[in-house]
Amino acid sequence: MRNKLIALLFILVSNSFFGQSVFDQFDGIPGVDAVIINKKMFDLMSKVKLDTSDKETLQYMSLIKKIDYLRVYRTQNERISLQMRLTAEKYAKSSGLEELLSTIEGGKRVRILGKQGVSENQLKELLLFVEGSKTDDTVLMSITGIFDLNEVPALTDKMKIPGSAELRRVGKK
Repeated sequence: MRNKLIALLFILVSNSFFGQSVFDQFDGIPGVDAVIINKKMFDLMSKVKLDTSDKETLQYMSLIKKIDYLRVYRTQNERISLQMRLTAEKYAKSSGLEELLSTIEGGKRVRILGKQGVSENQLKELLLFVEGSKTDDTVLMSITGIFDLNEVPALTDKMKIPGSAELRRVGKK
């Protein structure tokens, strides 16, 4: 059943239900893979019966109930990668996102930015940007809602999004 849920996520590639974002400019561009999921879909996903004995699955189910919107864009195109980085930087400044982590490992630059919620580990928004080398994907992920930072790696692991290890590191701090 878990595989069906993951497959359903990828069926939604390039489908935007509603809402405009500065990142929507990357949707539908040749060379960019996109996954866009809105609150209604997350509500439907939270009703899927899964094995509740698995701790990571429980974290995943808890998180998807709290997310309003998820956008993930991937590319290996250098020009689009640069455009993604510039857009992410401009958006971070204009939205008041705070840098949580910045690191360069194995030729990849990873930046995690967020807007804090009520508690220290709670976020209203998370922006993950992984700038790959020439052979690696550049990934831009935006999540909005009210969620715990420690739960996000369960989602990025299930969707196979780079940056999970860095998100785990930030969540432990």
